[in-house]
Amino acid sequence: MQEYDYIIAGGGSAGCIVASRLSEDSRNRVLLIESGRRDTDKYIHIPATFFKVLEKGRDAVFYASEPEKGLNGRSSIVPQGHVLGGGSSVNAMVYIRGSRQDYDTWAQLGCRNWSYDKVLPVFRDLENNQRLSGEYHGVSGELTVSDRAFGHPLCWAFIRAAQETGIPYNEDFNGRRQEGVGFYQTTTRSGRRRSSAGAFLRQAERRDNLTVRTGSRVHKILFEGKRATGVRLEDGSTVNARREVILTAGALATPKILQLSGIGPAAHLRDHGIDCVVDLPGVGENYQDHLEATVQCETRDPISMFGEDKGLRAVSHMMQYVLTRTGLLTSTVVEAGGFVDTARTGEPDVQFHVLPIFTGFADRLADAGHGISINPCVLRPQSRGSVRLRSSNPADTALFIANSLAEQADVDTLVRGVQIALRISEAPSLARLVKRRVLPKPGIEKDMDALGEYVRSISKTVFHPSGTAKMGASSDPMAVVSEDLRVHGVQGLRVADASIMPRLVSGNTNAPTMMIGERAARFILEQSSSAIAN
Repeated sequence: MQEYDYIIAGGGSAGCIVASRLSEDSRNRVLLIESGRRDTDKYIHIPATFFKVLEKGRDAVFYASEPEKGLNGRSSIVPQGHVLGGGSSVNAMVYIRGSRQDYDTWAQLGCRNWSYDKVLPVFRDLENNQRLSGEYHGVSGELTVSDRAFGHPLCWAFIRAAQETGIPYNEDFNGRRQEGVGFYQTTTRSGRRRSSAGAFLRQAERRDNLTVRTGSRVHKILFEGKRATGVRLEDGSTVNARREVILTAGALATPKILQLSGIGPAAHLRDHGIDCVVDLPGVGENYQDHLEATVQCETRDPISMFGEDKGLRAVSHMMQYVLTRTGLLTSTVVEAGGFVDTARTGEPDVQFHVLPIFTGFADRLADAGHGISINPCVLRPQSRGSVRLRSSNPADTALFIANSLAEQADVDTLVRGVQIALRISEAPSLARLVKRRVLPKPGIEKDMDALGEYVRSISKTVFHPSGTAKMGASSDPMAVVSEDLRVHGVQGLRVADASIMPRLVSGNTNAPTMMIGERAARFILEQSSSAIAN
């Protein structure tokens, strides 16, 4: 039987970091298990072609919720990375950490060691920022964070138009203040994606004590009494863990694995014939995600990205990219955006993702032709969903209820975001480029009920599922993991991915998930050293 000191289940944004850090000590034998394949598709590494990876569907899994009342009966369809590097290999590479208030709120909820002042040094340590340094940024970490290599004219027009409506310019969304508009910094390096696999795992794989197994899916965690002793894979084989199992499978897969392993709501487990190892009612609850609506305008001239991936244009862009690492293919597409306080609470509650092209999604085709999409999303949703077992068969999909827009407050926030996006689209710098508005239909802005209905009919995920194994004190009946990410009630098991977030951060989740992975590794190594010393 195979045996390792540490088994990491999930080779995504956090898992690659945990594997890299734990294997730095040559005494540790480390196994990283990833259900997807290796990140060999060339389109993963070219920034502008990440959408082709999603279209192919091989390196991403699309989770579909039950029909959602808040979405007028539509399902919430949430893509997740299914490849080495996970979400960091298929996302739009936007580098956002969230606000100071996010982490200070975690501390107020009982996670005192996760305040902003505690996590900021970790973000700095991970970062190799190509422009910024000092109090908020690091320059010696493995994760390259850089400015745009390409700035589309429509994104420039959005930034100027937003300022014309009174929104300030912000050159650093991860600095002293989050509010404002500008270009996003991205996890790219020299015109290529810098995923967690590329930044942290590639060098680590040269170590003899690290094994990376792709194309393998964890079925359940094995226990002797209350101690995790290994994992069973879906092919029936088992692997032993002498010290710990670390779950880094993501906010949709992690709670499923926990429940299949006997960790979760006892009654729910009994319903599926699963012996309960520990009754943790919070497993699979507290699901949160960012939802966005869209404002789309057709441009007067053919200046968007539409058609640039076809025919001779595509050949020309690829040749320029291969020869010089410049041009359109270095664009992350989601180049620009910003944060706005629509409710005047002192903290932004809406984020904009701006794309110089018409956008669609899994359940809606994009319009043909040239245009711009301004997509406001609700940053701190109040709606909460769940991820439960459909059966004890690991091959069956989970029973996923997103509860998208279940709370009217989330709809109201999105409506305010749409109203601001409409004003931006009508400001001079964009108005001179726009021929007509396509979405929402002209005139709808005069009817608040109609705007609310529009938001429910069009909103989609921003791919930031979180919260389903939340961190909290043992006195919190819905907490799943402690502040050092150990699963309550058992030994030798931790969770280290976006599922531990008590509340979703105000921004893109890749950088925070990497920070969570780094902190998990530090906790493990510190506690291991302490145990040896004693």
